[in-house]
Order: sequence, then C-alpha cells, then structure tokens
Amino acid sequence: MSTSASLGLPTVYLVDDEDVVRDALAWLLRSRRLLSEGYASAEAFEAMLESRSTGPAGARLFKPNAPCCLLLDVRMPGMSGIQFFERLIERKLVDLMPVIFLTGHGDVPTAVAAVKRGAFDFFEKPFSDNALVDRVEQALARSAEVLLAQRQQDAVRQRLSELTDRERDVMRLVIEGRPNKLIADELNISVRTVEVHRARVFEKMDVRSAVELANLLRGLT
Repeated sequence: MSTSASLGLPTVYLVDDEDVVRDALAWLLRSRRLLSEGYASAEAFEAMLESRSTGPAGARLFKPNAPCCLLLDVRMPGMSGIQFFERLIERKLVDLMPVIFLTGHGDVPTAVAAVKRGAFDFFEKPFSDNALVDRVEQALARSAEVLLAQRQQDAVRQRLSELTDRERDVMRLVIEGRPNKLIADELNISVRTVEVHRARVFEKMDVRSAVELANLLRGLT
C-alpha cells in the first residue's frame, strides 16, 4: 500500500472480546509491518474515540491524523459490532475508518447487510490470513484517500477564510462567468479594481483560471 508520508503511519484497530483473537490478529498484522491497537469491547473502543475527539462541547469529533481501519467482531457481550457500526455511521466515520467485520457462520447474513450499509467487507471465521491482510491494506488505502481529500478541503476552506468580503463578491461573479465589465457594473466599482480583486482571489486560492477556481470550490463538501 502506498500512502503519502505526510499522512502518518496507518493503524488497524482490533475490537474483539477474545484475547486470543486480538493477539493473533496483532501478530498477523506485525508480520506485514502494520501497527495495531486492540480493544476488548465496543464500549472500550468508543471510550478511546471520545478521549481523542476534538471540538467544542456537544460537537466533539474523532478525526484520525493517519489512515486507519477497524476489524470488528459482530457478536460481543454488551454492545454488538453491528450496534457499534450504526454509531460509527452516525459519527460519519465509516469512510475515514473502513470497517471489516469478523463473523461466525451464523452471522454472515448480518455482515452482508452491514456491507450494504457501508461496511468495507466481512470475513467469516476461520479466515485466510493473507486474504484478510490484503483486504486490510486496501481498507487503509481507502482511508488514506479520504483523509488526503479532507485535508485538501480543509486547506481550501482556510484559503477562503482569508478572502475579504469584496474579494468574495468578485469571486462569486467570476465563477458565474461574468466578464470584468459586468462585475464592475454590478458591484459599482471600476474595472481596474475588479482586475485587482480578481488577481488577489486567484493568488490566495492558488488557481490560474476561473474554471480551475470553480472546480476547486465544487469539490468542497
């Protein structure tokens, strides 16, 4: 798996109530030079997410600073893997932290339904070690893509925040395809002033054309 070094080292989270399973998975991942963290319950893992969340009270979010994925047992005491998966959907984490379910034979239909809800994949126990780790690496690659896209969007939002109100006005009309003369008429400023603001917008947003600027802003979610 190739990811940008700036994203940091990927981590695989292991949530299974059986110590022997977590230990075996950790050993398997180490054989592929993958870092992992193990948790004996969904509640323990959720507590970790909360402890590492940031943001204002009532709107705290867990935002990984490196690619990650989750190996999640379907059937556990307390909160089940499926119940916890629903909470991850609510947190909008299943793209940034792809979920691979580990399931017994009787839980396969449930795992299939979870995949339709956005889980990355599922593996029935006993599973092929190589096939599982191959899929984990694909999940980490997906996480890296999403994380990189989020960082790029954050950078665009930061550039937008540095525009003045007048530059925003000019930018809006530039994106609509208005020529400088019409922008000047609508904003009641000179064409020369429009040209100056337009140039500053392009410089601050790091673009070279109105089309490039429109495409950059269209990517924001």
